[in-house]
Order: sequence, then C-alpha cells, then structure tokens
Amino acid sequence: MQPDDTTASVLRSVGVAEDRIAAVAPLAGGTFNAVTRVTLTDGSDWVVKIPPPTTDGTLMSYERDLLVNEVEFYTCAGESAAVPRVLHSQLDPDAPTGPYVIMSACPGRPWYDIAGAAGDHVLSDAEERRLRNELGRIVARLHSVTGPGGFGYPSRTLGPLAPTWRQAFTAMTDAVLADADTYSARLPRPAASIRALIAAASPVLDDVTRPALVHFDLWQGNLLVDGEPGARTIGGIIDGERMFWGDPVADFVSLALFANMEEDEDFLAGYGSEQPLVFDASVRLRLALYRCHLYLIMLVETVPRRAPQEHLDRVWKEVGPQLESALGDVESALRARD
Repeated sequence: MQPDDTTASVLRSVGVAEDRIAAVAPLAGGTFNAVTRVTLTDGSDWVVKIPPPTTDGTLMSYERDLLVNEVEFYTCAGESAAVPRVLHSQLDPDAPTGPYVIMSACPGRPWYDIAGAAGDHVLSDAEERRLRNELGRIVARLHSVTGPGGFGYPSRTLGPLAPTWRQAFTAMTDAVLADADTYSARLPRPAASIRALIAAASPVLDDVTRPALVHFDLWQGNLLVDGEPGARTIGGIIDGERMFWGDPVADFVSLALFANMEEDEDFLAGYGSEQPLVFDASVRLRLALYRCHLYLIMLVETVPRRAPQEHLDRVWKEVGPQLESALGDVESALRARD
C-alpha cells in the first residue's frame, strides 16, 4: 500500500522518497486528524498526523492549530512519560504541505482495544489493577511538568497564555459555549445559564497557581499497552493535541470518564506515590467544573463533525445526563460554601 497524495507530499518534504517506504497503514480511532503509520526500509516506524482543512463550520474554536499543542505536549513531557518523539513538524498552515507532525511510533495497542478483545488478550483483574497503578505514576510525573509562562492553550487560538488559571479556563469554557450557540448544539440547559453557573464557581480556580502539563484526553484509546498477557506495561501516551497548561485535576475527567475518580484506588495509589493528592472541597468543585467542560465539548463537537443522527442520539443519551449531573454537583458545592 502506498501513502495517499498528501502523506506522500509530507514525506517527500522531509526527504523520504517512495522507495524508502516499506509499509503504510492508516490508523483508526481518531475523530479529527488523518493518522498514518509509515514503516521505512531501515526499520523505522513513524506516525504521520495531518489535520483536516480549516474551513469555516467544521471546527470548534479551540481546535484551530491543534498540532501546536501536540508538539508542545511531547516536547515538554520529554522523559517524564512514554510519549512519541517529534521527528519533523510543520505548524504553518500556509506551508506548501500544510501543517503536519511526524513522530516516532510507540509500542503497543490501545488499552481500549485490548480490554475489549476476545480470547487470551482480555486483561485480568490483577493486570488491570497493576496497569492503573503504573498509569497513576506516569500521569503524576506528567503533572510535575510546569509551563513556560502562563495558563491555557499553547496554540493561543483563544488568545495569549493567561496569567491566572481562572482567566484561562473562563476563556476556554466561554469559547465552547459560544460554539454551542453558533452551531445550535443541544444542551440540557441554556448556554447562558451554564455560563453564569460556571462564573459563580470560578473563584475556586484561583486555588491553582502552577500551570501544569495537562493532556485532557486520557481515555483508554489514547493509552497504549504493550507486552504479553500478565506482563503488560504502558507503552505510550498519544494524541496530546488537546493539552493545555492548567490544573492537573482536569485530567481526572477523561481518566475516569463517566465514573468517580475517587473510587479508582489503584490509579490514586500510583499517583500518590509520586505526588500528594487530597480530594478536598476545592478539588471536588474544580473536578465538577472540568466535567462540565469536557461534556460540553462532547455534545457541541458532534455538530461541526456533521455526525449522523444515530450518533447524535447516542451521544446525547450518554453525555447529556452526565453534563446535567456535573452541573448539579457544581450547584451543590456552591450551596455548601454559602
């Protein structure tokens, strides 16, 4: 199989002619970029990621220049976690090739695929618990990385990095709610009501004073697991494009999607072995705010993605009640503070 024209153009731009390409395999699982695994004749395994054209009406506001975030994530994560190495990148959308990033391939398969596979590849309870503990230690090390000078998205698609986390998160959430209005996305409450509730709770964000490295998309599809049954390890953390500099607590939303992170004893034991974590009133309120933010994104993004009605209905059924529950948790926390 040969690469498509766009991928071939990117490879030629970094000096890789067709006779150096041994194998090409499109990678599934993503919902945004075109991702291709390329094996070279010297045995090197590369992953080429190319974003879609940035045409109006197909992106959420924060999704412009996502590759800037991804390159920053891998570069700053460095040796703190098993992440791809950036080999080549072009971040200028006006470049002849368009933007792209070429990175090393991490070993393993998505945790989601292994956990859902049949036969001998199903994770045992003991192995699942051990992997959650290992993941906790890795994520804690990621969170120990401090940003270069502010909070928010490195891409600056919503403006410069902010001096406070409250300012950055307010801008991030306001952008999602503005997209909800633009795309007439279905929400369980009016966007103005949600905006007012988040603003009322926003003083708690001032408890965050250090811009930590936050991945914000740590569901099992972005966690690679490598090795034989009984001896598996975390092979890599991928798809860092939605990262930001902010509150490390925000990562717990995708790590325990639709579940209670406080019940994940194995992950928390691993995390706590690297740095302390206490679920006090501040952490719980902030976590509720970040749940609101992610669930808003999940509901709104279906519209510019032009998802079929069946998918829209399924996402609404799964995410709508979760957003309403998170909003209720914010309200309960505010009442407890009065």
